[in-house]
Amino acid sequence: MKNAKLTVNEIILSIQGEGTRAGQPCVLVRLTGCNLDCSWCDTHHARTEGDEMSIDDILTRVSQLSCPLVELTGGEPLGQENATELLKAFCDAGFQTLLETNGSMDISKIDQRVVRIVDFKCPDSGESDKIRWQNVEHLRQSDEVKFVIASQQDYDFARQTTQQHSLCDKCTVIFSPVGGRVNPADLAKWILRDHLTVRMGLQLHKIIWPDQDRGV
Repeated sequence: MKNAKLTVNEIILSIQGEGTRAGQPCVLVRLTGCNLDCSWCDTHHARTEGDEMSIDDILTRVSQLSCPLVELTGGEPLGQENATELLKAFCDAGFQTLLETNGSMDISKIDQRVVRIVDFKCPDSGESDKIRWQNVEHLRQSDEVKFVIASQQDYDFARQTTQQHSLCDKCTVIFSPVGGRVNPADLAKWILRDHLTVRMGLQLHKIIWPDQDRGV
C-alpha cells in the first residue's frame, strides 16, 4: 500500500498550535479536500490545491523534517480513501501520530495507536447537523474533542453536548474561541462560571504568525 496515492496540500514543520500538545514542534501533513464548509474556515486553500503523492513519498518527506510528532490534517483528511493507510504507515515508522478530523467521518477504523482529535461543529459553523454522533462511543482517553466557539449560542451547545455525552469522562475536551468572534476572557468566564472541567485552547500558531494562513 505504500504506493497508494493521496492528494497533499502541504507538508511543513511547524509548532503545534492547538490541543494538549500545543507548543511542540510537529510535522503537519495537510491533505486536500473537505466535505464541510464552516463559516469560520481558515484553510480554504486546502479545499482544492494539492499534489498527488504516494505514501512512500510522504513518509520520505516527513522523515527528512526530523521530528517525532506528526499530524494528519486538512481539509478533512478522512475524505481521502488512503488516509487510514497513511496513518498506519506513520505509526509503523515510529512517529507519534495525531489525526485532526471534522467529526463527520467514521473514526472507528483508525489505527488504535493514533490520537484522534475530533471536532464537534457548533451551530455558528453552519455544519452542526453533520456531526457523526456514533463517534462518541469510539472515543478513548488518549483522544481529544474540540469545540470551536463563535458565540454564546455555540458555548451553550458545547456545554450541553459535553455534559449530555459525559465527554470529559471519555477524553480531553477543549473549548477554543474563534478569533475576532469571541473574546477569550469571556469564554474563560463562562467556563469558570459553569464549573466545567474542560480545557480552554487558543490557536498558538496565530499568535506566533498572526499574518500567515499558509505554511504554519
